[in-house]
Amino acid sequence: MRKGFLVVALLATLGLQSLHAQRQSFLLNDNWHFRFSHQVERTSGQRVDLPHTWNAQDALSGKLDYKRGIGNYEKKLMVPQEWEGRRLYLRFEGANNVADLFVNGKHVGQHKGGYGAFVFEITDNVAYGKANSILVRVSNAENLGIMPLVGDFNFYGGIYRDVHLVVAGPVGISLLDHGSCGVRLVQENVSESTAEVKALVQLSNSTGSVREAVLKVRVLDGDRQVLETSAEVSVQPEDNDTKELSFNIANPHLWNGTEDPFMYRAEVSLWTDGKQIDKIEQPLGLRYYHIDPDKGFFLNGKHLQLRGVCRHQDRPEIGNALRPEHHAEDAAIMAEMGVNAVRLAHYPQAERMYDLMDSHGFVVWAEIPFVGPGGYSDEGFVNLDEFKENGRQQLVELIRQHYNHPSICLWGIFNELSMRGDSPVPYIEELNSIAHAEDSTRPTTSASNVDGELNFVTDAIAWNRYDGWYGGTPADLGRWLDRTHEAHPELCIAISEYGAGASIYHQQDTVVKSDPTSWWHPENWQTEYHIRNWKELSSRPFVWGSFVWNMFDFGAAHRREGDRPGINDKGLVTFDRKVRKDAFYFYQANWRDDIPVLYLADRRCTERTRELQTFRAFTNLPEAELLVNGVSCGKVQADSLNTVTWEGVRLSPGKNEIKVVGGTRKNPVTDSYTCFLQ
Repeated sequence: MRKGFLVVALLATLGLQSLHAQRQSFLLNDNWHFRFSHQVERTSGQRVDLPHTWNAQDALSGKLDYKRGIGNYEKKLMVPQEWEGRRLYLRFEGANNVADLFVNGKHVGQHKGGYGAFVFEITDNVAYGKANSILVRVSNAENLGIMPLVGDFNFYGGIYRDVHLVVAGPVGISLLDHGSCGVRLVQENVSESTAEVKALVQLSNSTGSVREAVLKVRVLDGDRQVLETSAEVSVQPEDNDTKELSFNIANPHLWNGTEDPFMYRAEVSLWTDGKQIDKIEQPLGLRYYHIDPDKGFFLNGKHLQLRGVCRHQDRPEIGNALRPEHHAEDAAIMAEMGVNAVRLAHYPQAERMYDLMDSHGFVVWAEIPFVGPGGYSDEGFVNLDEFKENGRQQLVELIRQHYNHPSICLWGIFNELSMRGDSPVPYIEELNSIAHAEDSTRPTTSASNVDGELNFVTDAIAWNRYDGWYGGTPADLGRWLDRTHEAHPELCIAISEYGAGASIYHQQDTVVKSDPTSWWHPENWQTEYHIRNWKELSSRPFVWGSFVWNMFDFGAAHRREGDRPGINDKGLVTFDRKVRKDAFYFYQANWRDDIPVLYLADRRCTERTRELQTFRAFTNLPEAELLVNGVSCGKVQADSLNTVTWEGVRLSPGKNEIKVVGGTRKNPVTDSYTCFLQ
């Protein structure tokens, strides 16, 4: 018996007793056989473990025509005889972008969309007491019927997230509600004094007759029970029988962003004859918020300046086949910088990432992959029924699957659509209505880069602006914001993207604006860009949020710029997460006040050509002192952007020791580096 058989069979045997009372989930990530569809020889292919993508090498090398086709994933699955009478499901957390499931050679179903979870029931397709063949055919080929059609990022193919086998009873909480957990916790009215919540629970019954049961909800603070409520229900013989159960919490402990990301646990369970037959546990982070067109974003009645970043889900060598530790590291780096808001662009991301957003207290903008061309060719919208239906499906999946995450405060509808050709506006209006029907508690938003009526559909609107990178100057951003706010005072305005490319290997000892399309992306221009842009953004309270593009460098095979092809280098952190660029520390100094920050910029510019130099440091301390070769260049107070600058500093020929000192004698804070005057 191969390892894959053995693990599942042993787990099944050990869990049989509990399975009769409760669902069980088994991870099916190991020991798949992978081959491309054109590899028809019986001996072709290779063993792989999930998560997996076949584009980790070709797309990330900048190969324009990286493989976009069909990959076959095969596995043997032992199904014990004892499971007969129960219901079996395969749950895929993500496969890009069309997945067809075959069990024992027979087609079970198809899912279109590369970024959401999906579930197939295989109860009637398996042979019990035998090894069953599982085949998943995944295609990332271009398809005009599936979002996204275009994008400034890689369309990695494969089963790049986890796969689970779920074994459940014939009556329970449904697994077939658009890939969701089957439970939505609707926060109908929340304040400091009370929280009114309605649990919407999808129940499932495959017995063919009505079954009587008790639906319970328990709310816990750690191990302490806050409340319990229940109701008798008649479960209809169908897969999605919706029941409601409301409850109130007096004087609730609120989820309050990074200041206090507190969450209750909600246990939703189903009982028959005094025995629990199914249970789902979900986070319950109670909060209330709104966006004011003049004053910005308010969380729990207090203004909160949203200091945000955007994030793509890929890394060197593994593409988008990320593991839990990768998501955890990304969230930790964001917290290190002082982020309090995240735009998870341009598609639904891993469930684990939303969990981390909740626990860190980040305010999240979650969106569907309705992505336009930006500065490239082709369109993000085609007026095809198949395409529009797929967008509706992906929007409902996004909302149903991630409804209970308190961090999510906005649903994103589109990014950088154009107004050329077929107008996307009627469809945007339709999607906006669907979002409100699915979730009346959260506002919608979008990211635009053009003028037109598409900017007046969603509840809030944001723009992707690159003033000082793709033309213009950072001061243009401030002037544009003022004009737009004056012309449309009713709009809730944000900046959804702003950024500039930088290579840590490209250094210059003067600040000179770089050409974005060139192979020269000096780090100090990115730093200067962010200093000037943040000056414009931070001084305008009507801007409800701003999101740096991007937190991390990411793969884009078509890019021909910076220090190598295939990479968008606008990240504040390198693609491998090993180096924080100087701009990272500029934001840390401005966004954190809980730790002392003192950082000398331009440290990688080790070879200097001019005798007189300008040095600067980023600090949240009142002042700092610069020492060059042990000689003081004076103490300077930090300006309004937490930047300290020394101009006209004379270097000695050869090696120079640069040091900055702040804090107190008892608690000094220092930073230093070495450079050379040629």
